[in-house]
Amino acid sequence: MPRRDPHLPPRPAKRRLRHALAATLLLSGLAWWPGCASDELPSFEDIPPAEELYEKGMAQLQGRRILGFIPWTSYSAAIETFQTLIDNYPYSELAVESELRIADAYYRDDKWDEALSYYRDFGDLHPNHEKVPYTMLRTALCHYAQVESPNRDQTATREALAALERLIERFPYAKETREGEDLLRELRGRLARHVIDIGDFYYARNDFQAAASRYRMVLDSFPGLGLDAEALYKLGLSYENMRRYDEALRLYLVIVENFRDSDIAADAENRIAAAQ
Repeated sequence: MPRRDPHLPPRPAKRRLRHALAATLLLSGLAWWPGCASDELPSFEDIPPAEELYEKGMAQLQGRRILGFIPWTSYSAAIETFQTLIDNYPYSELAVESELRIADAYYRDDKWDEALSYYRDFGDLHPNHEKVPYTMLRTALCHYAQVESPNRDQTATREALAALERLIERFPYAKETREGEDLLRELRGRLARHVIDIGDFYYARNDFQAAASRYRMVLDSFPGLGLDAEALYKLGLSYENMRRYDEALRLYLVIVENFRDSDIAADAENRIAAAQ
């Protein structure tokens, strides 16, 4: 039999046969290899469209009622659904919305640290998005949810205040800013009460200098919050104990002139009468 020139390409029929044989061997190997059976191979057809995933996540986030009257929500299931959308449709507008919904799910589940992380990340990743004011207000509310009573540590209060101040500075006309203004006033009042409590602590221990500095701080840093008369009166008492009688008397007069309708005005008048 004459030998075929080795420089010629292989005959088409044999080339197709070799390819078919290779494919058969590959598929056979996958069939017996553990975990690689054809029915376990991932299929993109198993992933619902982004719109369907988003609707499913929203329904899970809304929750349902067990036995018709017991509300129950699986926040973890909603988070998983939204994360699936993000992972598989990263360039969809719904992926951006899903980032917010994950933050909301953590927020509604009282997982403040996780919610804070997602709200902050959203602002960093999408600084020009229309929902940034919303995330900034929610950031403040996450801190607010962890605020201690006025006689406890006020780190969360200060964090919430800082978040609200950033919101007001950056988006002065946003509706979230208007919502945050009342909360800002409440938090400032809480901090002012905390400072007065510290002053009272020092006053009770006869450290009148330290007490006076706290009462002055309230007047300087937190004016107009309804605590001015109290801070003035307690500062006057501190001055009296420090034998700064003239300064104390002037403070009592300020109370009588400017806070006549307050209960403290009567106490101030009594102090004025006792000094005469």
